[in-house]
Amino acid sequence: MTEAQSDYYLPEPTRWPIIGSIGMFTLMLGFAVMLTGSGIGTPLMVIGAGIIVVMMFLWFGEVIKESESGRYSDHVDLSFRWGMGWFIFSEVMFFAAFFGALYYARIYSVPWLAGEGGKYATNEFLWPAYEAAWPTNGPDAIGGVFSTIPAWGIPAVNTLILLSSGVTITLAHWALKREQRGALAGWMAATIGLGLVFMVLQVVEFGEAYNHLNLTLGSGVYGSTFFMLTGFHGMHVTIGVIMLSVILLRCIRGHFKPDHHFAFEGVAWYWHFVDVVWLGLFTFVYWL
Repeated sequence: MTEAQSDYYLPEPTRWPIIGSIGMFTLMLGFAVMLTGSGIGTPLMVIGAGIIVVMMFLWFGEVIKESESGRYSDHVDLSFRWGMGWFIFSEVMFFAAFFGALYYARIYSVPWLAGEGGKYATNEFLWPAYEAAWPTNGPDAIGGVFSTIPAWGIPAVNTLILLSSGVTITLAHWALKREQRGALAGWMAATIGLGLVFMVLQVVEFGEAYNHLNLTLGSGVYGSTFFMLTGFHGMHVTIGVIMLSVILLRCIRGHFKPDHHFAFEGVAWYWHFVDVVWLGLFTFVYWL
């Protein structure tokens, strides 16, 4: 083992984690304030998102310079892989919490409110006329009557788009391993394009839900779980597109080698994770 392979590179202290934390806090604070109906919530969300985007690009830039200068050893590469693996695991748990909330509300809470499972007191004394149904905005019809998004419209198209993007990024990976730079850039651009189309269609879908279907975050338990799941997934797609764009620029500049390209692999892992989450969303939120 050479000295370069055995040494572990320790980077200098950096300001980017605290700046990213400030951006995330501002984004979440703006979201919470927006739910109260305050007009300042949306500007706070935009500011927070802007801070996160700037932080990502500039921090990526520093890591890229370190990588291209040859400072990273095999130990660092392994730590990056473990770090990305644990990060994706944390994201799995993040979405599992929302899927769990959807499951609990649909399978347990709603039937209990209708008196099923021996829970007759709640139904008899509070909402005797309520009958279990899904989707629902609860016994008090919070938010008023709403309609749902048909599964075989935009959601089905978006499913095809994300599955196709999983294929294109895999083809890009194969091209990288074969040192086919033109094909690599082309397939990466196709993946980014598909991600952008997905995002545009999600915006169209949300506009349709709010403006014509009266399906909002205020539409009881269905509205809240629907927008929390699809909204956070949309945020992850947006972050993924930014990451893919950075990788495309690096590919164009000649970065990465067939046997040394974890930055590419890490983003590909993340993008496949986003695909899998969407399959769960399409199945349990839109279809069933």
